[in-house]
Amino acid sequence: MTTIYDIAKRTGYSPTTVSKAFNNYSDVREKTRQEIFRVAQEMGYLPNSHARTLTTKKSWTIGVLFVENTGFGIRHPFFSAVIESFKKVAVEKGYALMFISKDVGGKQSGYLENCRIRGVDGVVVFLSDYEDPYFRELLESDIPTVIVDFETSETHTVCSDNTAGAQLAVEYLASLGHRKIAHISGGMNTFPGKMRELGYKTAMKQRGFKVPKPYVVNGAFYSRESGYNAMLQLLKLPERPTAVFASGDLLALGAIRAAKDSGLSVPMDISVMGYDDIDLAEYVTPALTTVRQDTELLGSRAADILLASIEGKVLDKEAILVPVEVVERESCAPPVSAN
Repeated sequence: MTTIYDIAKRTGYSPTTVSKAFNNYSDVREKTRQEIFRVAQEMGYLPNSHARTLTTKKSWTIGVLFVENTGFGIRHPFFSAVIESFKKVAVEKGYALMFISKDVGGKQSGYLENCRIRGVDGVVVFLSDYEDPYFRELLESDIPTVIVDFETSETHTVCSDNTAGAQLAVEYLASLGHRKIAHISGGMNTFPGKMRELGYKTAMKQRGFKVPKPYVVNGAFYSRESGYNAMLQLLKLPERPTAVFASGDLLALGAIRAAKDSGLSVPMDISVMGYDDIDLAEYVTPALTTVRQDTELLGSRAADILLASIEGKVLDKEAILVPVEVVERESCAPPVSAN
């Protein structure tokens, strides 16, 4: 059985340095740590997690609180990409992820009690209801937390600049000559949906463009079906929009399908723009013009902040706002009247 002393002999580092590397001490250089990990893997060494817990007073486990009401859950490309990025950083630092809920042993208790029982060192939060009393209980505890895709001064947060992203979308469509721009909203009951709708209305107002009430349609659950139905409503309007900005790529894909089924060409008859830049966006026909969220950065920054908080390196609540950008593809073009 391989021990840290065997690894020390092979690498030339002291047993103390090897032990510190496995326990993520800050005084071990990253290059040294990686060399020790590489040799340990070659030798088939696995650190004793129980021993690490006793030594460091940590469980080396991070709780993932994921509750959202879109109906897609973790299958949604945005959430899965952010969690994968978060996991990558956490695992590199020696942590494992564990999903937590209100139930423990088949009995409803609460998020905080679940975290206490599991002994998690911190929690990354993706939640649809931030006023949930069980979540408030966790937030007010001494367990480090970071919230992704939401803004609050009560804890660490990492969020895309949703308002600016929606404004960029309107500005891009306006630059093509569009004035009649409708919006398929993600709904005012979700934080991103609320911020993107606000950004859309603000940008339209700043440019002096009218926003008739029927131009804003709720695309519930960010699904293709919702986008499809929302687009059908917009196409029935007496004064049909020349462009549609959807609050999510799945909504946009549904909208494109509805336009095609109605005998229209995208983008020649109507332009469609999305938000997220999921992997599928560049492979559909026409390839989707969209606002790209940096899911890699969202996940990695959330992990960095939470791990620093767990180690006591971050005291003030950090609020990270990640910039977004327009990705120009094939689903948008100047309106026919502007050609």
